[in-house]
Amino acid sequence: MQTATKNWDTYQNQVVTRYVIENDHGVKLAVLSWGATLQTLAVPTANGEKNLVLSYHRMADYLDNPFYVGMSIGRTGGRISGGQFPLNGHTYQVDTNEGNNTLHGGPNGFNTVNWDGQLDTSDSQAPKIVLTHIFKRSEDSFPGDLTVHITYTLNNDDRVTLTYTATSTADTLFNPTQHVYFNLGEDQLIAGQTLQINSQERLELDNEKLPTGQYLSTAGTPYDFANGQYLGSAIRGLQTIPEQGIDDVYHVVPAADQTIAELSDPLSQRSVTIKSARNGLVVFTANSFNSQMKLATGPGQPYMGLALEPQSLPDSPNHPEFCDVSLPAGETRTYQISYDLGY
Repeated sequence: MQTATKNWDTYQNQVVTRYVIENDHGVKLAVLSWGATLQTLAVPTANGEKNLVLSYHRMADYLDNPFYVGMSIGRTGGRISGGQFPLNGHTYQVDTNEGNNTLHGGPNGFNTVNWDGQLDTSDSQAPKIVLTHIFKRSEDSFPGDLTVHITYTLNNDDRVTLTYTATSTADTLFNPTQHVYFNLGEDQLIAGQTLQINSQERLELDNEKLPTGQYLSTAGTPYDFANGQYLGSAIRGLQTIPEQGIDDVYHVVPAADQTIAELSDPLSQRSVTIKSARNGLVVFTANSFNSQMKLATGPGQPYMGLALEPQSLPDSPNHPEFCDVSLPAGETRTYQISYDLGY
């Protein structure tokens, strides 16, 4: 195992630090302090390495578009209707950043700050990158001051584990995720890659992409990935809808030791297997990427990557039948996402 730390960039007069872990097989994990951003998840190739996730060369580029590329998301992933939610008999109004709604933690969410970080090499076979920040109610408008630790671990089994831990000074919400976009192949687009999701239904969404509370069966539709499907086939089947691709929430059965999704590239034989103990998976085929995005692999274009975001179902405070994403004052809550890499 090898580790490294470097000053990577400057943004808003703050130094952005890049933390790197490389395991004994040459798998490399790199995380940026700003936004607790997963910048690199690279596997060795015959000619060097392949970064399996989309990234940028400058911190400003990460913030110059609305797509949260690689960034940590919180306090809550997804949308909160009207920026309002009930909690323990009170109705809270939080800051909005997408029309009348709050998206991905609002205008001062996890992606908007420079986290304190350090490398933890106490376990030589599984080093960690540990990022910490206190989100104050006066800054992000959610109840309570929330202390968050995000830990990235890479081991010699080629598994990357993301661990999100939080405590709050008041009852609040906690439903974090990671907005990673995968592209496992050598092609610029993801059409030739296959996706399998352990799900048979997705949330019905209204025209603001808010859950209605109903589930829709995916069986026999372009949204059906229960037995695996080429992404190109699904996208072609959805060209008649305004989205022209997938931007949906799949309902999965939560189990920490169960696979919720697997993305594979048949040509390169690369794969990523995702596990999560929560009941939602957001899938987005980058339908609205555009050429103004200066990604490391070239100008943005639709279907350039696939976002897979494990989380609890969004807007759950307004749909208590979904699940409970509340965090009582003084308690500690931990969630994990793991990526098992094949190459």
